[in-house]
Amino acid sequence: MKEISFKNDILPLGDLLFRLALRIVGGNRPEAEDIVQDTLIRLWENKEQLADINNIQSYAMTICRNLALDHKEKFENQNISLCETDHDRADDHDSPDKALIKKQQYETAEQIINQLPEKQRTLVQLRDIEGKNYQEMADITGLTLADVKVTLFRARQTLKEKLSRLAQ
Repeated sequence: MKEISFKNDILPLGDLLFRLALRIVGGNRPEAEDIVQDTLIRLWENKEQLADINNIQSYAMTICRNLALDHKEKFENQNISLCETDHDRADDHDSPDKALIKKQQYETAEQIINQLPEKQRTLVQLRDIEGKNYQEMADITGLTLADVKVTLFRARQTLKEKLSRLAQ
């Protein structure tokens, strides 16, 4: 039986869980932090069972997603806001025009993603932002592999259509 270390196995998942929770709870940072803390506590309380789990990261993301969805059902239904990170900001050597265009593109993509249904938003987050494979996404969301593929396809089609309409 593999021994689970909080510092080495569970704590490093915090940033990943935070991004997922933040997306689901509509950009409410304190609420996302609480959800991540609850997730980490649940993981640690069940550390004996974690040794039998093949993919702790997927398991943790499933718990986090479920807690965030429970919160969302209890409280208001808000649009999700993407969190701008340092790599999303314009490079120092970009001209002001390029920086403005990048910022507008980022905001447009954010608005379009925010308009997607929750399931589609979650799958876009998991695949295109977190880099999860289809099986991991199915494990995290509880959907079948076919449902994951179809839902992600539909989300991308919607994004493509809306972006092409804006480009015209």
